[in-house]
Amino acid sequence: MSWLRSAFQDELDGVTQTLVDLSALVSDAITRATHALLTADIKEAEEVIASDDRVDDIQHELDARIIDIIARQQPVASDLRALVTALRMSADLERMGDMAHHIAKITRLRHPNAAVPSELLLTIEEMGKVARLISDKVGGVINSRDVEKAMEVEKDDDEMDKLHRKLFTTLLDDKWSHGTETAIDITLIGRYYERYADHAVSVARRVYFLVTGKFSK
Repeated sequence: MSWLRSAFQDELDGVTQTLVDLSALVSDAITRATHALLTADIKEAEEVIASDDRVDDIQHELDARIIDIIARQQPVASDLRALVTALRMSADLERMGDMAHHIAKITRLRHPNAAVPSELLLTIEEMGKVARLISDKVGGVINSRDVEKAMEVEKDDDEMDKLHRKLFTTLLDDKWSHGTETAIDITLIGRYYERYADHAVSVARRVYFLVTGKFSK
C-alpha cells in the first residue's frame, strides 16, 4: 500500500506547487499593473488584463482537481485539512489577480492620460513594492509552510495600511486640485492595493492553520 500513499503524496505536492505557481503569477501581475499605472503604458495594462484569464483558468482547474482528489481518496485529518485549505487559498490568490486586473483597467480607462497625479506617484510606487514583497513572501510560505514567515505577512500588511491612509490624507487635503474623477480613481486604486494585501494575509493565515490546526490571532 506504500505506493498508493506515495501517489497520493505526489498529488498533494502537485496541489502545493500549483498554489506556488499561482502566487508567482499574481505577484508578476501586480508588478506589471503598477508599472503600467505609473507610466500610463497601455500595452502593459492590456497584457495584465489579458493574463487574468490564465489565473482564473488555473484556479478553476486546481479547484476541480482538489475536489476530485477528495472524492477519490477520501482523506482524513491533516490531509483533508490541507486540501480544504488549498481550496480557500486558491480563491484568495485568484482575488489577488483580480485586484491587479482592476488596477490595469484604470490605466486603460484613463489612457492616454495618466491616472495618478505626480504628487502621488511615489506613494503608489511604494504600494506596488509592498504588494510584490507580500505576494513573493506568501509564495515562499506556501512552499515552506514556515509559520513564522507566515506571521510576518501581517506586519508587512501594516505598511500597506499606512500607505493607504497616506493616500487619503492627500485626497482630503484642501489643496487637492485634480477633481472628483481623479479622486475616485485614486480611492479605487488604494482600495485595490489594500485588498490585494488583505488576501495575501488570508493565505498566510491559512498556511498557519494548515500547519498548526489553529487559527492565528
